Amino acid sequence: MAPILEVHDFTFRYAARPQPAVQGISFSVEEGEMVLVAGPSGCGKSTLLRALNGLIPRSYKGDLQGSIRIGGVDPRTWPLARLSQQVGTLLQDPERQIVAADVLHDVAFGLENLGWPRSRILERVDEVLHALGISHLRDRPTFQLSGGEKQRVALAGVLAMAPRILLLDEPLASLDPQSAQEALALFRQLHQEGHTVLLVEHRVEDAVRARPDKALYLEEGRLAFMGDLEAFFERVDPTAVKVPFPVWLRRWPGVRGRPMPRVEIPPASPSAPPLVVFEDVSFGYGDGPDVLHGIRAEIRKGDSLAILGPNGAGKTTLLKLAMGLLKPRRGRVWVGGKTTREQTVAGIAHTIGYVFQSPSQMLFAPTVWEEVAFGPRNLGHPPDQIEADVRWALELVGLLDQAQSSPWALSFGQQKRVTIASVLSMRSRILVMDEPTAGQDYRSYMRLMDAIARIAFGPAPAVDALVFITHDLDLALSFANRVWVVADGRLIADGPPEEVFSDPETMRQGRLVPTSLLEANRQHWRRIGRFLRAERLVEFLQGTETAHRA
Repeated sequence: MAPILEVHDFTFRYAARPQPAVQGISFSVEEGEMVLVAGPSGCGKSTLLRALNGLIPRSYKGDLQGSIRIGGVDPRTWPLARLSQQVGTLLQDPERQIVAADVLHDVAFGLENLGWPRSRILERVDEVLHALGISHLRDRPTFQLSGGEKQRVALAGVLAMAPRILLLDEPLASLDPQSAQEALALFRQLHQEGHTVLLVEHRVEDAVRARPDKALYLEEGRLAFMGDLEAFFERVDPTAVKVPFPVWLRRWPGVRGRPMPRVEIPPASPSAPPLVVFEDVSFGYGDGPDVLHGIRAEIRKGDSLAILGPNGAGKTTLLKLAMGLLKPRRGRVWVGGKTTREQTVAGIAHTIGYVFQSPSQMLFAPTVWEEVAFGPRNLGHPPDQIEADVRWALELVGLLDQAQSSPWALSFGQQKRVTIASVLSMRSRILVMDEPTAGQDYRSYMRLMDAIARIAFGPAPAVDALVFITHDLDLALSFANRVWVVADGRLIADGPPEEVFSDPETMRQGRLVPTSLLEANRQHWRRIGRFLRAERLVEFLQGTETAHRA
């Protein structure tokens, strides 16, 4: 039998770009296979998926060469209705995939367009919602969903169409660790039931738990590797891709000798002056029940604070209260010595710079430069300072060469960096980031976080505190000196990573799943005295082993 998917010498250049996004890609996938697709941000993964689901050349115009065959047929010859039943896509940003006001109608949307009878649509919607464990969201307004809930609803809409090939574009990016494991189990089940799955994912250590048959690795728009996982781990650079910690240990001789970042984040100080104070804060949306209950906490100068917890626990809501975007139902939020009710959102922005979870909630300008310049211009900064700060922020996130590009022509990971730069350019005293690493490859987000850490903890600090919401435990143990865990609208833990991540009950309530790096740190932290990022821990372990052999 012929492969279900054949790609031969595929090259595509977007009309607005001088260079091809992908070039000379050839591979095939057998029916029922699961393939992990990995590679740095901007390497061509999203372009490849757009070609497979028909968005290229229908929606994205440019120069296309080579061929793609699905079941032996060129998908460009199919109408979109037929193609949607052959190839289903879960987009990287769920905001772009939610089309209806409530969950039921959103999941039913594709089936309604195919003309299914109402009774069968309702039956199919309920089947899919049950399979994904989100039946309780059936009648929920979509605007009230968390990022992770929106992603599951978007996936339900895709699965309702029962496609032969399922394209998953960063499906774990907005999910808490336990939800990610449940999603991977679902993907594995779909694979075992005979679906052909292409799983595009930066979180390689997590993705391999879905047991993909092969890995496909792209670099600079070209196919760099296609083969089994063991060969992939021997081929891939562990500083570029998030791999299990044992792979770091095994591959260390090839990595050793490269310059390693040396930004040291000091321990958080309980006696440092508070910058933001939550004073017995409760909050609920509209006439609904409270989603936050009696929050008492402070963000202090010198904090590098990671906020973790389940999807829908109230993490983003908590920070929107600090920004003044929401007002507490009970209690008070203090920023800079005044309550948020006494200040405008623009006034609070001088103190707190907030990077939203979804780039689509922030991007609007025609060029990257104009996007990053908007904030400081709106705050009334002098033109010379705006020029300098925009250049500084774009250099920091590695996008100065894209200054005149449209933000919408960039990859999701690059768009995320644009939004971070647009907040950095405002020079707020507290930098708050909601899922800063979503959609970013490991090397890019580690470099970005290193650069941000230097801003806060280098020789000339430009901010007083860092705050970031994340589902990535490794990011928290690498860059946080303090961790909050929020569950069921309550702050259930507040302390250093070594303390919080060693409490089994906190891990359970927070739906936090230990990673291989966390397990290694737990094993050795009494000797080291603190948790270390992968490079530092492997340096320590290899140095210790060398000393023991001597």
